[in-house]
Amino acid sequence: MGRKRKGLPVSGWVILDKPAGLGSTQAVARVRRAFGAQKAGHAGTLDPLATGILPVALGEATKTVGYLVDADKSYRFTIAWGASTASFDADGAVTETSDVRPAAQAVEAALANFVGEIAQVPPAFSAVKVDGERAYDLARAGVVLDLEPRMVVIHQARVLGVPDADHVTLEIVCGKGTYVRGLARDLAARLGACGHVSALRRTRVGPFGLDDAVTLEQLEDLCDRGRGLEALAPVETALDDIPALAVTDEEAFRLSQGRPIVLLPRQVETLKARLSSPDGAGFASRTVLAMATSGPAAICEMRAGQLRPVRVFNL
Repeated sequence: MGRKRKGLPVSGWVILDKPAGLGSTQAVARVRRAFGAQKAGHAGTLDPLATGILPVALGEATKTVGYLVDADKSYRFTIAWGASTASFDADGAVTETSDVRPAAQAVEAALANFVGEIAQVPPAFSAVKVDGERAYDLARAGVVLDLEPRMVVIHQARVLGVPDADHVTLEIVCGKGTYVRGLARDLAARLGACGHVSALRRTRVGPFGLDDAVTLEQLEDLCDRGRGLEALAPVETALDDIPALAVTDEEAFRLSQGRPIVLLPRQVETLKARLSSPDGAGFASRTVLAMATSGPAAICEMRAGQLRPVRVFNL
């Protein structure tokens, strides 16, 4: 007989505005503790230096984390010119200095070279695994790492402002796996300058933006007053990009048992149209969210006129 999980069966998303100085794991622990929740996780690590959107999944929402990790993200960040650091942010030791202070126009021109699909070497101080160990643990131990470049996508990049000659503030929209610190490193190198990220704020993850966010203090106050559920977004919020299909309670029960359900021809045609790739060459995805009257029933895959459950929700 399995051990009963401690805590309350709370399910949903908290769109946390993480403060600086707190690691993502610490932030998740505080959210979980505020709700007394059984289970919690997050969709995309934020460095302790960074602030902004950290989506925290509670209960059944943890089953949707993978879909949000793949979502596009937006960042605003400031590069401080004059010094490069080991971690490419303000927490690292200075490794090199320079008197070069690039003008805004030069930064804008150089930035254009990083828009699109690019090869990026992750910073040594990152969560990338090397022989089963985190790169940042090896880097802190003094191990010199030679990390392989990875393909990432930066959809948009622009200069927001120049507070003074020593700083420039940028904004990017990017795909999964993009390191802002890596971009700052490479941009500085292209400009023949030294620089590091002195401030970083994540402003969006998939459907979640700052307008939806709550601070830890606000959240803990709500929970103390028994109103924590007001800060919860529904489990299915992270699945906004997945086509939803209404199913009957009987069909939802069948899916909950791990059994497929047969679709009507009109349902198949509707889903095919919504799942097809933009060029019409095939399916962009076969993933469908089955929605019962009581809420999400299962994440499914459509094949051969059937919906086959992949992840079942127990709500």
